[in-house]
Amino acid sequence: MTQVLRLWPLLTATHRYDKSLSTRNRGRGETIEAPILAYLIETRNGRILYDVGCDYGKIADPARRDRYYDPEVFPFGPPEMGEADRLPNHLARLGLAPEDVDVVFIGHLHFDHAGGLCEVCGADIHVQKDELDAARSGQDIAYFTDDFAGDYRWRVHDGEYEIAPGVHAVASPGHTAGHMSLLIELPKGPPVILCGDAADLTENLDDEVAPGLCWQEREAQALESIRKLKRLANEEDAQLWPNHDIAFYRTLMAAGFRPFE
Repeated sequence: MTQVLRLWPLLTATHRYDKSLSTRNRGRGETIEAPILAYLIETRNGRILYDVGCDYGKIADPARRDRYYDPEVFPFGPPEMGEADRLPNHLARLGLAPEDVDVVFIGHLHFDHAGGLCEVCGADIHVQKDELDAARSGQDIAYFTDDFAGDYRWRVHDGEYEIAPGVHAVASPGHTAGHMSLLIELPKGPPVILCGDAADLTENLDDEVAPGLCWQEREAQALESIRKLKRLANEEDAQLWPNHDIAFYRTLMAAGFRPFE
């Protein structure tokens, strides 16, 4: 039986970029606005964060912004993130503090998903071995190595497992080497599958289009992960939540998944 009590989407930033970064070989020249989300899962055993967004300091400080988001070497541009978007402020609006987070589950270590580790450094950090190895390899510019170079309490895993009753880690590699999604059994209603960047947009799921960026060009692996998530959703009668789809996010908020009720 699930021990999940609540699920909150947390909008930590937005990012404008070329759509082809989300849909492989499709949408070039079209700019989209993408939400950068973290998710807080409250269970009877503690609180879990899925992803942590960007490092605010790299965006707010002009010198660091110029260094990390230099268009000559980093063509994606900086996200838009304000002080109010930082994780401690999201948590404070829920009556919580960073030390109230027990587990941070990192779907993958790209800058917009792992940069906020510095805000919750007291929690156990769950990550896949393949993901950590790839992130440390220097072969993908979307990894900012100092995002995950701190003295963190790593819990390195290899494969799928149950984080807590009702919260299941699901392997979905392709976008990155060790990408993970999350199946969450809610106390009411259908389960939710947080796709992470296995599926940025609803379009990735509906049309089975791989993410624009695939680890070492493993498009076939990324497509198989999309199909796997769709099969799992069918088996579990679950909802699939794409990760960077602003229209989907707005629909979610309108449906009542508001973090600050």
